[in-house]
Amino acid sequence: MAPLMANVVQDEGSSSVTSSPLKTFSLMSLSPPSLSPYSPWLRELKSDERGLCLIHLLLNCANHVAAGSIDRANAFLEQIALLAAPDGDAMQRIASHFTEALARRALRLWPGLYHALDSTRAVVLPLAEAAAARRHFLDLCPFLRLSYVVSNQAIMEAMEGERVVHVVDLNASDPTQWISLLQGLRARPEGPPHLKITGVHEHKELLNHTAARLSDEAERLDIPFQFNAVVSRLDNLDVESLRVKTGEALAISTVLQLHSLLASNDGAGDPRQAQRTAPVSQLTLGDYFEKDHAANGYSPSTESALSSPFAPASSPARMESFLALLWGLSPKIMVVTEQESNHNVPALNERFVEALFYYAALFDCLDSTVPRQSVERLRVEKMLLGEEIKNIIACEGWERKERHEKLERWAQRMDMAGFGPLPLSYYGLLQARRLLQSFGCEGYKVKEENGCFLLCWQERPLFSIAAWRCKRYD
Repeated sequence: MAPLMANVVQDEGSSSVTSSPLKTFSLMSLSPPSLSPYSPWLRELKSDERGLCLIHLLLNCANHVAAGSIDRANAFLEQIALLAAPDGDAMQRIASHFTEALARRALRLWPGLYHALDSTRAVVLPLAEAAAARRHFLDLCPFLRLSYVVSNQAIMEAMEGERVVHVVDLNASDPTQWISLLQGLRARPEGPPHLKITGVHEHKELLNHTAARLSDEAERLDIPFQFNAVVSRLDNLDVESLRVKTGEALAISTVLQLHSLLASNDGAGDPRQAQRTAPVSQLTLGDYFEKDHAANGYSPSTESALSSPFAPASSPARMESFLALLWGLSPKIMVVTEQESNHNVPALNERFVEALFYYAALFDCLDSTVPRQSVERLRVEKMLLGEEIKNIIACEGWERKERHEKLERWAQRMDMAGFGPLPLSYYGLLQARRLLQSFGCEGYKVKEENGCFLLCWQERPLFSIAAWRCKRYD
């Protein structure tokens, strides 16, 4: 098997790299010094040299894990451990989380050992810690707030003139978005409608908190309001529990949730079976970056993601059934925010490289705006982003929930389910850009593409926002 970095060659015209992951990736044509196990100089590398070495070590380790060469993978894991640090620079932090993910992936080749060790640790983060990490992400990065602002504007435009509005939130873990919507509806020239919000979440405590906050705000604004709490996982949702009634103008909002319904039994939860059924990618990172550079400079091109031989041929039955149920409710608008990356390919190597590019950008934006010693940043990286990385790399089958896909794939899926695109407005774009100006960091950008918005760090799209409506309204 050819390693991912096999075709990397020396570029005499390249400048030195920095500790920024994105800049390090952009100079992957540089060859690192020859590595040997337990090299004593590894600890003495400068940050730019260390970042380059970490990428090479991670990619080689991923190759060996995917091939089942655990002894060789272990040698690379030992070298990475000398350089990675969860509280270091951005590349060191990324490496520490991808290393843990690779180690857990390798450990699963011995199911008895894996389950014995795994049973001694919490499989699921405590609810309070998970909610705190998501809240910190909301505060430290503008992506979720951008999603809320754009989604609310789209909903308000779709509901203009409606007297009874019903909003279904498929992940009602935080009241922030709907407090803003209440305030926006209060300012309507024709006055606020009667607003009903149905919140779906598997934890009743979070729903109760959301309901209390929204009820207080609605009372303060003198808006007729009702909250319908539905305690359920998305994959077990009974559409009847949403209580959609005739005469209600329905909006559906989903933020970073739909992709979990793409989980399938593709690898039977066993990495060994996944390795047998999914050919290991022969793509080198040099080839990968060269192909990607033509698209946007950082991420794999959209066309290559769609045409990948490892891409799923069709939506799993659960997703098709779920979208069909939502279509049957006849929503006036459905707003979908998803990660703009392709982490749903069977081949581990291809998934690993895509995830490395994607999370490098997320860690880079945190490194550019938040101090390294920030406790909140550490929680976001460990309890939110780190958990996603582990799920993408270490898990297979039903356990692999973080199956992010790009906007073009979602557009195909929504079209097949009977939804047509509803272009987001220019006013929504202005609101998003105004929010970014108030955030005070030039690296964040919002791009419009075919009526949808891409939320970017530098030139790398990280999240997409798109609105849809039932074709029966066309």
